[in-house]
Amino acid sequence: MPNPTRWVTDTGPEHSQWYIDRFRRLAAEGADLTGEARLVDALVTPGSRILDAGSGTGRVGAALAARGHTVVGVDADPALVEAAQADHPGPRWLVGDLAELDLPARGETAPFDAAVLVGNVLTFVAPGTEREVLRRIAAHLRPDGVLAVGFGTGRGYPLADFDGDAVAAGLRLEQRFATWDLRPWRDDADFAVTLLRRPAD
Repeated sequence: MPNPTRWVTDTGPEHSQWYIDRFRRLAAEGADLTGEARLVDALVTPGSRILDAGSGTGRVGAALAARGHTVVGVDADPALVEAAQADHPGPRWLVGDLAELDLPARGETAPFDAAVLVGNVLTFVAPGTEREVLRRIAAHLRPDGVLAVGFGTGRGYPLADFDGDAVAAGLRLEQRFATWDLRPWRDDADFAVTLLRRPAD
């Protein structure tokens, strides 16, 4: 990979399996793993088409599919995609770099009503590709489509940079919260959930 993601460069070779095992264990223990999906479900109409960008082990996309949405998930890590396919059949899970996202070339020609970037995905993409990742995702949304993004504020991607990248990608910032269950935003929050929209005009 000419421009490897931070998921590759900043973690060891055992990290992917650790991540898979962790979420399988949490699911077996009955942990609440669908908070992000509940929020996204509230933002769209029934039966929407949703892009799970950086889908990981598929927990969010699977929860959205269980709510009746059509889900396509994309992740750069083949091990995570394989786990999603095994654990959550139904959605379409694809291996792909979000900085090169081109789903029409892979047969997914219809635009998406919404997209979701959870689990600190934007802090794991290749350095300097954040704006291109947002631009690519925005290009897959229908006009007036929404993008929900969540990441830790102390992970090396300042919110000011994110906001600038979002605007440059053609997105409009609508709301920001401190958690996925919509706790009010505050400047010292250690997590940010941001709702962006592709303008309708």
